Amino acid sequence: MHFGFGFKSSTLLIFFIHGLVFTGLLIYKGIRSENNSSFWLASFLFLCSLYIAPFMFGYAGWYGRQSYRDILFYVPFQQLFLMPPLLYFYVKSLLNTNFTFQKKDWIHFIPAILYAVYSLVIWITDKIVLDEYYFYADGRDKDLALWYQVSGFIMMVFYLFKCLKIYTQYKKNTYDTVSYADAILYAWIQRFLIAFLGLLLIRTLFFILNPEWANFGNKYWYYLSFSILFYYIALSGYAHAIKMLIPFQPEALNKTLHANFLAEASEEKTVEVIDKSEAEITPADEILMKELEALMTSEQLFKNPSLTLFDVAQKLNTHPKKVSNVINKGFKMNFNDFVNTYRTQEVIKKVASNENDLKTLLGIALDSGFNSKSTFNRAFKKQTQQTPKEYFSKKSY
Repeated sequence: MHFGFGFKSSTLLIFFIHGLVFTGLLIYKGIRSENNSSFWLASFLFLCSLYIAPFMFGYAGWYGRQSYRDILFYVPFQQLFLMPPLLYFYVKSLLNTNFTFQKKDWIHFIPAILYAVYSLVIWITDKIVLDEYYFYADGRDKDLALWYQVSGFIMMVFYLFKCLKIYTQYKKNTYDTVSYADAILYAWIQRFLIAFLGLLLIRTLFFILNPEWANFGNKYWYYLSFSILFYYIALSGYAHAIKMLIPFQPEALNKTLHANFLAEASEEKTVEVIDKSEAEITPADEILMKELEALMTSEQLFKNPSLTLFDVAQKLNTHPKKVSNVINKGFKMNFNDFVNTYRTQEVIKKVASNENDLKTLLGIALDSGFNSKSTFNRAFKKQTQQTPKEYFSKKSY
């Protein structure tokens, strides 16, 4: 096949193959778990693999051979209008598993559909109608045209910001709703989105400072960086897909929690309208605060590692939104931090009573409601401004 296995072509080939492998694995996991987010991610990774293909083939010498050029020119490898909405719907379906694709969502794919029609017209004109190069008379792949690359760049930046906005709202809802927020935040998604956005901005900077960087041979390091990023989301996304197959994971419970929270919060007929800008604590708020404190102290609900806002609201016989509002307004914190405050105090109390002579500090933390060492360390430092080791080394019990 005369594929030139040079350094550049070979490194991109490795990522290309891995992208296809993870695409197949995610489709398989999606079928097994009936998880739509796996299908969205599989589609995105497949297009990421195709995205680096022209440069992989170019560095391997295929674009310099006429027999290969005739085929490669007409394959729309770089789907710059299709990748952004696929990433967007992956993030939406991952953070809200009750999400279903609606007819109105097709509007996001109109640019990709139009470009597919454009590519088809070019192929029919050059290969069937004229049987000669017309659109490709200049010998350049239309996927690399400036107008298309710039439009795709703008579209990707736009959707990356949309994804970050969705994640920010998800993060807020999580901290306001569950006491095990750290376990279900999917922080890798935020890191990937920010890194991806940074990579695009670096690409723009290089283009402005060095216009020759746009030449085919000078883009290798950008495409290598892109490959590493999409490989990162492939590994992280696949690891998450495996977790979804294991029963009784916090992620599974979280699906229902967020769906219920958003649904209940939107029922204006059953919920008293609360002005969040109102800083004053009403007498009713004070009563609810005392009931909440008494409940946490007497029944020690915080020891439940899967405690949710709905559990507490049910105990208080009130609406979750009212409980969330009084915690935000009265205690100046979210639900997750509110519960972790009691857990941290419980750990300190148990250590003070020399319970750590019988159990490890981690064992005490788990008994107090924390679900992992990392969550305990983060929450403890947030409450005391010191790590557990620093705090207890200064105390003498």
